[in-house]
Amino acid sequence: MTSQLHTVVDIAQVSSNRKRGGDIRVLLGPATVSATSGFQGVVLLEPGEQVREHYHPYSEEFLFLFEGEVEVDLDGVAHALRPNQAIFVPIDVRHRVRNTGPRLARLVFHLSPLAPRPELGHVDTEPLS
Repeated sequence: MTSQLHTVVDIAQVSSNRKRGGDIRVLLGPATVSATSGFQGVVLLEPGEQVREHYHPYSEEFLFLFEGEVEVDLDGVAHALRPNQAIFVPIDVRHRVRNTGPRLARLVFHLSPLAPRPELGHVDTEPLS
């Protein structure tokens, strides 16, 4: 048995990060549950909205779409996702997520392993707003 404290995190408890576009919320990670191996969260994209292109030099990313329609560009190649589909983004692969449907898109993401320092986790390849 473990004596580790278990924490339930609600989406309303975490701040929205809109730096790269969309509404990105890290639910489980170092800051919320003291995770040491990766982090997990949700992306909410309104119609026409996108998460700008970037890559992760230390982490693989797993994306699962549970509502809406998106295209995930991997190194410039578009991959359509429909609800209940997932895609794997390897380390160093440039990627962008675009809502191509008429309603809100909801995705779950997980990145692992963690970068040595948080500021090294993302490399932006497009201007941020």
